[in-house]
Amino acid sequence: MALTIQITAQESGERIDALLARQESIRSRSAAARLLQDGLVTLRGAAVRKNYKTAAGDVFAVTLPDAAPARAEAQDIPLDVVYEDGDVIVVNKPRGMVVHPAPGHPDGTLVNALLAHCGDTLSGVGGELRPGIVHRIDKDTSGLIIAAKNDRAHEALSAQLKDRSLSRIYDAVCHGGFHQDEGTVDAPIGRDPRNRQRMAVTEKNSRPAVTHWQVLARYGRYTYIRCRLETGRTHQIRVHMAHTGHPLLGDTVYGGRRDKGMDTQCLHARGLKFIHPATGERMEFWTELPDWFRQVLSRLGPET
Repeated sequence: MALTIQITAQESGERIDALLARQESIRSRSAAARLLQDGLVTLRGAAVRKNYKTAAGDVFAVTLPDAAPARAEAQDIPLDVVYEDGDVIVVNKPRGMVVHPAPGHPDGTLVNALLAHCGDTLSGVGGELRPGIVHRIDKDTSGLIIAAKNDRAHEALSAQLKDRSLSRIYDAVCHGGFHQDEGTVDAPIGRDPRNRQRMAVTEKNSRPAVTHWQVLARYGRYTYIRCRLETGRTHQIRVHMAHTGHPLLGDTVYGGRRDKGMDTQCLHARGLKFIHPATGERMEFWTELPDWFRQVLSRLGPET
């Protein structure tokens, strides 16, 4: 749903987030903030910051996402539980599973499965659609994800995300060869100004993003790498690798090709490190490569 808002002389000088919050179809400051953060409010084709002060004659285009269910329901969906205690649960998410309900994916998500497995013990910090969810991984990315089973644990893990003591490690296959064995991509990520459905390396309305990578194996026209996230922006590894000229195998959104049997990005969340929110113990988990990833590597041929 699209909404057009034209600013009158009386509204001139007001912050855009406050003005949006008064709209009947938005109604709250938090909903307005989400729209602005997601780049869904534009002025003359450019995304608008939440503290922008309006001027008479400004015409804002607002894209309202489809309505999502009010709350997630428990569904008996099998889970590959790697670790669980009274505070946290670590799950090996399969490729193709959405993390939480959203427009177009009202059920069948990891959250629906967690609600059935954990009952009412998941934290409420993420709201009724994202109970327990501390961080997310893409639908078509497999691997490790942690959820909190109480608010104290959720807040502690969220703080670790901010201070970077919660570490996430991914394995991926990229197009092309790398001249170096390791490196770092330090480039801000925001909504692609040419396509609001994608992310991009951009200086406009972006946030800092840092990805460390190292080569694990070379296969001629392809390279098997491991990435460690220092930040956690949407599609960060996919965007950063495409930015360096090495899009992920199968990632047609960011410049890859559908070859070697891949129709989605070749990306797996391999490792997870964090400090236990209750005991202070350093926790570290690794998962084996899934069968689909191993099959891709076998099709790449001998290492070079």
